[in-house]
Formats: sequence, C-alpha cells, structure tokens
Amino acid sequence: MDFLKKFADDGEKKPEAEGSASGERKEGGSFFDQASNFLNEQAGGGRKGEAKEDSLDKAIDFVQEKVFKQGPQDNESAAEQAKDSAIADFIRDQYKKNTGKEFPSERS
Repeated sequence: MDFLKKFADDGEKKPEAEGSASGERKEGGSFFDQASNFLNEQAGGGRKGEAKEDSLDKAIDFVQEKVFKQGPQDNESAAEQAKDSAIADFIRDQYKKNTGKEFPSERS
C-alpha cells in the first residue's frame, strides 16, 4: 500500500486544513488516503469512533499515551479501537468476577 501512496503522491506535502468550530478537520491527501480514512471510519475507527468511547476506554487511551508512550490516541484505527475494547471488556469481566457487581460506567 505504501508503494501506491508514493505513486499517487506528487511528492509535495500539503498542510492539513484546520478544524472548524466543531473541532473536526477536513481530510486531505490523495484518493488512496481518503479511501483509507473512509474505510477506517466505516469500521468504527477514526475520530468518530473516539467520540463514542466511555470513561474506561478513555482511561485506557490515557495510560497508553502517557505511561506506555504510544503516542496520541485521539485518532486510532478500527483495529486499535477493537484492541482497546477487548482490554476494557477484560477489565469489566475481572471487576465483576472479583466484586460480584457490574463495572460502574455510563455505557449502556
């Protein structure tokens, strides 16, 4: 895929457009970048997926970013979000197993 990106790009970097008042940025780049972003968002990734996270998911992102130094967690791929969801589900299961109560969260 990197080969296709290099082939499609004309070699010049374009600055990303700044966000509007709502905080969203316009996605730029080549056709392949736009298609990749679209597919990622359809699979539950990207900024739209990040907006749907509950407190436990945000805490997991915080630990990954600040403790494990994995970089910004505000625009993760669908695969990364699925991994984070599995971690959150494990934490919830262990909490329930050890306390007999559901994990307190706003998740429905």
